[in-house]
Amino acid sequence: MSLTYCNVHFSQQPDKVVYLSRPLMKQLKLSGKKSMHLKLGKEVVTAAIRPVKRQGNHLYLSAGVRRSIRVPKIGNIQVVNISDNEVQLGPLIGVLTDSGFRSSGLPFGSRTGFIRQLLKIGEKKAYLFAFTPRDINWQEETIYGHFLNAQGGWYRKVVPLPDVVYNRLPSRKAETTTSITSLRERFIRKKIPFFNWSFFNKSDVYKLLDGDLEAAKHLPESYSNPSSERIKELLERHQFAYYKPSAGSLGNGIYRLTYHPKRGYFARYRRGGSNVLLRFNSFNALMRMLHARHGSASSSRYVIQQGIRLIEIDGCPIDFRFHMHKNGKNEWVPAGIGAKKAGRGSVTTHIKNGGSLMTPEQALGRTFGDRSADILDYAKRTAVKLSEAIERNFPHTLGELGLDLGIDKQGEVYMFEANAKPGRSIFKHPALREQGRASLTYILEHCLYLSRFHRRDN
Repeated sequence: MSLTYCNVHFSQQPDKVVYLSRPLMKQLKLSGKKSMHLKLGKEVVTAAIRPVKRQGNHLYLSAGVRRSIRVPKIGNIQVVNISDNEVQLGPLIGVLTDSGFRSSGLPFGSRTGFIRQLLKIGEKKAYLFAFTPRDINWQEETIYGHFLNAQGGWYRKVVPLPDVVYNRLPSRKAETTTSITSLRERFIRKKIPFFNWSFFNKSDVYKLLDGDLEAAKHLPESYSNPSSERIKELLERHQFAYYKPSAGSLGNGIYRLTYHPKRGYFARYRRGGSNVLLRFNSFNALMRMLHARHGSASSSRYVIQQGIRLIEIDGCPIDFRFHMHKNGKNEWVPAGIGAKKAGRGSVTTHIKNGGSLMTPEQALGRTFGDRSADILDYAKRTAVKLSEAIERNFPHTLGELGLDLGIDKQGEVYMFEANAKPGRSIFKHPALREQGRASLTYILEHCLYLSRFHRRDN
């Protein structure tokens, strides 16, 4: 298998003919051949071969060929010889997303900027397009995709089913519908790599890693669907715990529960944009409040997790978001790391709840001094091990994870949550913008890996 770049041109010739410069013919081992099978995504066409006198790697596609396999545009792209006389253009990479609000300039609503950045970074290495579930025609095995033009505007093209799909569907609720479940399974049946499969629930991650010795030492004690007895027992052993909705996000619905043997029970949570702190004389009074707010069956949708005494700055706890990616060698790497400082009196470190963002070097430098570089290196190694453990125990393809990690005052690392489709808010920090660009590059690299359009020596 040889992989190279070529410049694709369109010819008006109506027959199914491919014209190749002699250097390209030689590289693809097509010299002397009369015909070839040319593939794009899941479409294949048989075409006659004609040499053309031109230096460099050039490929001219007749109108008959490009209509058959729906080549979206001219320009530089990769080409690989799959077998004796079968050649593939591409890769053709689809980014699956959606939005409630759409317009011609913002076809994916608030996610349009991220999608545009991703398509732009890959324009010289792949045919990248974005699409929604409604854009798929399963009968024709085509997708009516959104492409970027040279000016950054959008245009639509019908293309074959792609070589790989990067899933950025934004809604937990939509992902559980029969139609989206069927969509994912259809791609897999057609042997099209599809990552990431779906959002995680908090309880899913704990179940995944239950019994994984490598991960267990970095997990706080956690229980899904806890009984009142379990909550009480955990609080008495650890003095504080977090009570979290299993399918929650952005810190919504989280309670920090505290037990003081002489002062009673405390619950800290967010309500109407303000931080609330309540004291209860008895455990039963605490549970009555939780049931009143969420119903007596609320624990079935919640997780109780041991509290960890995190490092602090100005009396406010710090945790870390590790944005993890698979690279072009199928290895986990930390693409970006943000340190999040909780707002005064806040349950979580989320920015919208009064938290602030800083670099890990800033946060660890203020808490560990000369040891900060070693602590950060250890946290990075731990994040890679945790990502590997999640992947080891997850039945579907992963390529991206957001790990929420905490570091205690002894320098030990704990994982509180793992997100299969992490948000990108940490990359808004001026010092982390370069890491945001690296994150996009890793997404592209992993798509190239999954589609087999990657150099083995890279």
